[in-house]
Amino acid sequence: MASDHATRYGLTSEEEDWRSRAETFARTEVEPLTHACDREGRFPKELLPRMGALGLLGAPLPRSLGGGGAGALGNALISEELGRVDGSVRGFVAVHVGLVAQTVAKFGSDAQRALFVPRLAAGTDVGCFCLTEPDAGSDVAAMTTQAVEDGDHVVIDGEKHWITNAGIADLAIVFANAEPAAGRKGIEAYLVPTSTPGFETSPMEGRPLGHRASDHARVVFRRMRVPRSARLGPPRSGFKVAMAGLDQGRLGVAAGAVGIQAACLALATAFARSRRQFGQRIGDFQQVGATLADLHVALEASRLLVYHAGRRIDAGHEATAETSAAKLFATEAALRAATQALRIHGARGYSDALPLERHYRDAIGLTIYEGTSEIQRVILSRALLGKDEAPTRPGTLA
Repeated sequence: MASDHATRYGLTSEEEDWRSRAETFARTEVEPLTHACDREGRFPKELLPRMGALGLLGAPLPRSLGGGGAGALGNALISEELGRVDGSVRGFVAVHVGLVAQTVAKFGSDAQRALFVPRLAAGTDVGCFCLTEPDAGSDVAAMTTQAVEDGDHVVIDGEKHWITNAGIADLAIVFANAEPAAGRKGIEAYLVPTSTPGFETSPMEGRPLGHRASDHARVVFRRMRVPRSARLGPPRSGFKVAMAGLDQGRLGVAAGAVGIQAACLALATAFARSRRQFGQRIGDFQQVGATLADLHVALEASRLLVYHAGRRIDAGHEATAETSAAKLFATEAALRAATQALRIHGARGYSDALPLERHYRDAIGLTIYEGTSEIQRVILSRALLGKDEAPTRPGTLA
């Protein structure tokens, strides 16, 4: 029998199976660990075998490579349910599955796919995506990590930071510029086991505001030699590989933001029913009731944007703009939802006795990860305007 969620949003039986499986796992196995792991700053790696066995780490990957053959919407539903409970576990999945496993499955050679994808799907290997640098975040083409070709090998030197999963990873997709003068056209992507000499990691300095159970690391490459055969994708296609990976991970971030909104609305509604002031439920005060209504509408809009993007991808259509719209709207709405839900709870929401303050801290990160809100607006404005075909004359406004 279809759940109310499946009926309301028109999910297929397969999509509902992925959603239900993730919901049960998140509630029964992730949630009991969430509070302690957030306080300790520890990723619960002990969950990975179970996640692999349930298919949650390989859902969108081809069945021939050990995956579950799920569509983009089915995979997004997993992120929504995990994000409702634990942003750090959801973030792990976005990187491990969306940025790494799907990227290898899409761009890898037959040998690379056969070697790495089944291990990533099973959770026996953990993946990380080494793209962001201290001086190259949104501007990927500004990366200074360099790859120097040396016979049948490539020597990589440079530094990456805020690399999720790097401290626990077995496999990294490393982006480096083999032709700096060419900018983005000189970037390459390489599949690098983290045991490779010259691959060094250390925890990021300071304590992160949110996603505290995530493994965020600094990665340094010191004369790291990898075979040319480690290149992922055609020559000089690293920028394209990176953008495709971010597209895949971006929908998971948007879905995770939907999960945060759902969690915050549920907590706020329950509290507004039970908390009484001045002789009545606080939810019956117009300002509180109006806030709950606004949170509900934003959640519905966010969810439908995510589901629409997922369905376009599953239908084989271009969906970069739809994914960016979902990511922009849902993450900004998640931050508002966490803020308003915390305010409804008053002092009760201002400690980690409730998950609201964690959702608040995590929601801020979602507006940054996989492309900031500002970058999503750039993507959308370019899609709306199209390419300027008219020549610009000197002395005129472009």
